[in-house]
This record gives sequence, structure tokens and C-alpha cells, in this order.
Amino acid sequence: MGDPPVAEEATDGADAGGGPAPEGGRSRGRTVAAWALTVLACLLVWFALVAPNQLGRLTPLSFVRLPLEGLAVVGLVLVLPHRAKRIVAAIVGVVLALVAILKILDMGFFEALGRPFNPVYDRGYFGSAMGLLGDSIGRRDAVFVLIGAGILVVAILVFTPLAVLRLTRLADRHRTTSLRAVTVLAVVWSLFALTGVQIASDTPVASRSAASLAFNQVTQVRTSLRDERAFEALAGVDPLQNTSADDLLTGLRGKDVIIAVVESYGRVAVQDSAFSPRVNAVLDAGTSRLRSAGFAAQSAFLTSPTFGGISWLAHSTLQSGLWINNQLRYDNLLRSDRLTLSGAFKRAGWRTVDDVPSNSNDWPEGKSFYHYDKIYDARNVGYKGPKFSYATMPDQYVLSAFQRHELANPDHAPVMAEIDLVSSHTPWAPLPRLVDWNKVGDGSVFNGMPAQGQSPDVVWRDRSKVRAAYGQSIEYSMNALISFVQNAHDNNLVLVVFGDHQPATIVSGDHASRDVPISIIAHDPAVLKRISGWGWQDGLRPHPNAPVWPMDAFRNRFLTAYGPQPPGLSPPALPAKH
Repeated sequence: MGDPPVAEEATDGADAGGGPAPEGGRSRGRTVAAWALTVLACLLVWFALVAPNQLGRLTPLSFVRLPLEGLAVVGLVLVLPHRAKRIVAAIVGVVLALVAILKILDMGFFEALGRPFNPVYDRGYFGSAMGLLGDSIGRRDAVFVLIGAGILVVAILVFTPLAVLRLTRLADRHRTTSLRAVTVLAVVWSLFALTGVQIASDTPVASRSAASLAFNQVTQVRTSLRDERAFEALAGVDPLQNTSADDLLTGLRGKDVIIAVVESYGRVAVQDSAFSPRVNAVLDAGTSRLRSAGFAAQSAFLTSPTFGGISWLAHSTLQSGLWINNQLRYDNLLRSDRLTLSGAFKRAGWRTVDDVPSNSNDWPEGKSFYHYDKIYDARNVGYKGPKFSYATMPDQYVLSAFQRHELANPDHAPVMAEIDLVSSHTPWAPLPRLVDWNKVGDGSVFNGMPAQGQSPDVVWRDRSKVRAAYGQSIEYSMNALISFVQNAHDNNLVLVVFGDHQPATIVSGDHASRDVPISIIAHDPAVLKRISGWGWQDGLRPHPNAPVWPMDAFRNRFLTAYGPQPPGLSPPALPAKH
């Protein structure tokens, strides 16, 4: 193919470097260094070619594979003209570097969000991830992590092409042996592929994972862009958009309605986990406590559009009745005039409030899209106490301040509020303790509690401690809510309490569902009678066989249950039970 044949040479230390040995022989140190570099080059290229993209599958056996891409590249390099060899090797090296980076990103996204990285949707999440990391491990350490990640990316982009060049030079020096080896291994690969031989579970020895990952990423980009165009058209059609104020929420007139979002409150909290018995005991005792105060509850499950984080996707899905499962859909939704639950309450005459204790920046969309009359955040609720990692203030203070600002006046107009409760947000340590409601004050009563609890760096050294801390955080948040209802003494109070998503994989485990509990709590029996046809279960604890709805079905069903059904609106069919 344009190159003279290269004679076979004895294999020695010089071969590992891909160049001739200097006269007199190479020193032992240089020989060892050359072989070490070759071994490292092999390991780097092998990782890019065969490594799985999930940490849970990253085992020694997962590397016992035969990559088709590697055989193809070696075969191609052996038959190309000399000048083209280096060009092809460099291009392959860059592609493999990008594949390796994608695999590392996938590992992180599977651990945090239970899904692979999407280059179209996920590029905007890195700022939020850095903020969360800073809250969890400290801003200084987060900066070090960011710098380390940047160095790792640069190193992969530089050293992977160099590794491919080194290995292709070595193969070219031993062309005859390399051709024989590639031929034999190609036959072996074909036999393994036909027979489906596996050593690690779900990991065939005949590998083409690198090519599949690259192909899937390209396909995913095209699909994502096409999906966004379809979603824009869907978001523009809303049968509830022109519903009159007189026809909205007639079954809740005069009620104070709170949509309480309990961070990371997922099915794992109430089912089949080491900590679920304790959480369920809190829910069962809470049902009894509410009953003593004259309240009742009904519960079920919703399937969240997100997992492990990105809570605003769940909030907007429940409010809008659209499936908001990525950032582009969220951004497009905020530019639409879709009727949200808060917008419906405002149109029907309620004062609408959003309470986001984790937020310390202005949020114009809260007024322009959600139509809130008042937005509370970390800056304007008078909190003088300490932070608890991510949580700027305990859930008890959030609820106490809301009571003081919005419900204390007996002559207040009916209020509808979404309140985000974030004490159960990762890293789940340290946690506050409930105090007497009369002593909450400006929050200084919580001083000293963070130092008395476990620090995140201690908890996160042990998965069992992480899971236990998560369970304790859900116990705290639900106890705070239950106690708030007891102490509010508001017979017109109605709460919709739901989880935004399941906690991360470290708690939920691999292949966990996206289901989250939801409960409606009310004092007036007529409120729960309106949803008697939903098939929900009595009490705060949904049992494993409770109904499961997609979260985007809730808006239409809620507005239909508590108001006349507008023309043209067909309520979503009840999904099958879990």
C-alpha cells in the first residue's frame, strides 16, 4: 500500500518506545521507562475502548473484553501509507479521548441523576452542580475539585492521542506479527459475538461499546433537537388556558392551599429500604396526630420526570401539566403562556406565594410565568440562624415564617403557596432538630445545631451512613410538616405534599423507579370527597400497590376535581398500578 515492508526485529526494550535502540544498548532505566509508558498507553486506550459508563459496573472483569474498534484501527494503520498513519492515529486518539470523557460524565450522571449525560440538555447544569458541591464540601474544596476535573479533561485530551500514536508505531514496527494477531483476534471476536460469550454480567466479551457510545451520542443529539421542536408545539396548546375565573377551583374557595415540595422524598423512603420502617412509623404516627387535630389525608405515587436532582423539572411538571424532563423543555415552558396551578389560583382570586428558602437570587420567572404575588427566599424571611449544608434554614423555620407572614392575620385573604422544604436535600447532614414552635423566633435557636450533627465529609465516607442520614432527613421534614399542621389551627388549610424526585443512586440503588409519594391533607371532609374517585389510599403513607400517575397528569386531574370540567378537556386516564 505504498510502504516498503518492514522487517521483523527482535523485541527488546527499544520496541516499547517505537524507535530504534541507541548504539551500545539502552540503559535499564530507560528500558523500564519505555515499557512503563507503553503499558500506561495500553491502559488508557483500553479504558476508552471497553470501560463501562456506570460506576456500578466498573469491575476488573468488565475490562476482560475484545474491542472491535481496536482491531479495526490497528488493521487500518498497518495498511495505510506512512504519512496517513499518523493522521489517522491522531484522529482516532482525539475521538477516543472524547469517548473517555463521555464515559466519565455518564458515570457521574448515572450516580447523581440515574441516567447518562446528554450534551444537548445537560451543559447548563454544571453551574448548579458546582453550587451544590460547594454547599456540600465547602467552596474552597469545590474549587479544588473543579481544577482537578479540568486537569483531568486536558490530560485525557492530550495523552490519549499520544497513547494511540505510540501503540500504532509499535504495531507498525512488527507488521507481520501484528497482522497475524489482528486476523486471529478478528476471528475470535466473531466467534464471541455469535455465541454471546460473557464474563461479567451483561458485558459481552466481543465489545463494540466505544463505537456504540459515540453513535448513541450523535443519535441522541438529533433526537433531542427534534423533541424540542415537538414540545414547543405541544406547549402552545392548552385546553385550560381560557378557563374563566368563575369556573376555576370552585371546590377550594375560602381555603388556604399549600403545595409543599419535600426534597428527595421518593418511593425508597417508604418501601424496601433499611430506613423505610422508621419513615413509615413517622407517617403512620403523623396520620394519627392529624386525625386528632381533625385532619385526614389520602396518598398515592407520582412518577417524576427527574431523578436525584434538578428539582425544578418536577415543580414545573406538576404545575404545568407538561412532561418537563430536561432543561430545554423547562426554558421553553417559561417562555410560554401555559396555565400553571399557581396561575389558576391567582386567576380565581387567591393571593399566590412562592417560598424558596434555598434561593438567594432574584427569580423574575416567578412573577412573569408562575404569577406569584410574593416570593420569599433566603434574603427576606428574617432568618438569623445557621446554614445546614445546602439548606439555608431548617424546614421548621420556613414553615414558621410562612405562618407568621401569610396566615397569622385571621382576616387574611385565601392564600395559595408553593413551599420548598430542603432540609432533606443532599448531603443530608448535618440535620436540625425540631424545637418548640413558640421558640423558633428569628432562627437563632438553631445556633450550635450544625456543629452538634454529623458533617457531610464524615457521613459520605460510608454508604450506609449516607442512607441512614437520608432517612433521618425525611423523618425530620415530615415531622416538621405534620407538626406545622397541628400548630396552625387553620381549619381551612389544605396541603398537597409531594416529593420532587427519588434521592441519588447511592441511596435509591441502581435501576430504581422514578416514583415519589404524594398526599392531600385537609380538615374539611368535602375536600377529600372531591377526589374519592381517584382510588388513593387513606393516610400519609402510600402502600406499595397505591395508584401511580405520571406527574404531568396531576394538573388536569386536580383542576377538574375542584372545578367544573371545561369543554374540550378530557382528564388523563388512570395509569396502571405500580
